[in-house]
Amino acid sequence: MNPTETLPAFARRWCDDAATFPPGLAPLSDAVPAHAEHRRAPYGELVGPLVVAASSLDDLAALLADTAPDTARDLSLTFPGGPQAVPGVVEHAAELPVRLSALEVAVPDGLSPAEVLSALDRAMVPSSVDVFVELPRDERRTPLLTALPGTRYLAKFRTGGVTAAMHPGPGELADAVASVVRSGVPFKATAGLHHAVRHTDPATGFEQHGFLNLLLATVGALRGADVAELAAVLADTDTASVADRVRALDEPALTEARAVFRSFGTCSITDPLHDLLALGLLPPSVAPGAERTA
Repeated sequence: MNPTETLPAFARRWCDDAATFPPGLAPLSDAVPAHAEHRRAPYGELVGPLVVAASSLDDLAALLADTAPDTARDLSLTFPGGPQAVPGVVEHAAELPVRLSALEVAVPDGLSPAEVLSALDRAMVPSSVDVFVELPRDERRTPLLTALPGTRYLAKFRTGGVTAAMHPGPGELADAVASVVRSGVPFKATAGLHHAVRHTDPATGFEQHGFLNLLLATVGALRGADVAELAAVLADTDTASVADRVRALDEPALTEARAVFRSFGTCSITDPLHDLLALGLLPPSVAPGAERTA
């Protein structure tokens, strides 16, 4: 079976494999072979690049030593300290048997949005590599959103984390989604999107966003919904209702939304996979262990 023949277009390359990040914290030595298994599985087309901290590139190089180039081994590198290290790291990644598909760059304290974008311009990242700039949750967000349109740079939202304060409320996230859609800037999201629909995490008590809610909010923003309407979509915890609304969307609407909402990072590929299967939004043929035929 070729996964691209059965996986709905809206789900392809939607889940970036962030297994080494909290709360999963998988060792890189486990995450690399596990990522390869995900990509070979019947659901392989669901899986985007392996996300690795730029500081771990030497460790990754050691793990991949003496291996042949593998076009399925896509890599996204994160730069929590800002763009200063980008040029050297990009050069190093070019020496490895990987395809560098994305960079995810934070805006550190003390560095203005203009300084971040200028540093990225000087880094001369290849055009084949998407560059996501993480939007700070402070007064720098609006200037950065104003600066991104017309550049090659995309936005990144942090939608959760290891503390309750790291989870933006529905209103805050709705405002961010509305802003990027108005600006014509695609985005990815990371952290906290462990399940399809908004819920309370039983282990932590944190209110966590659902990736299907975020997809529906993106559709709503594209259709001109206001922030209050988008916040209501993001706050919806009715699993059946959210799934039905996604199911009712036609392919052009989903394609347009995915062109904006590019992907989301998850430390567990199987959690979103099982949610989508349970909701009937993916066919049984892509379930783990499903038979593959030539």
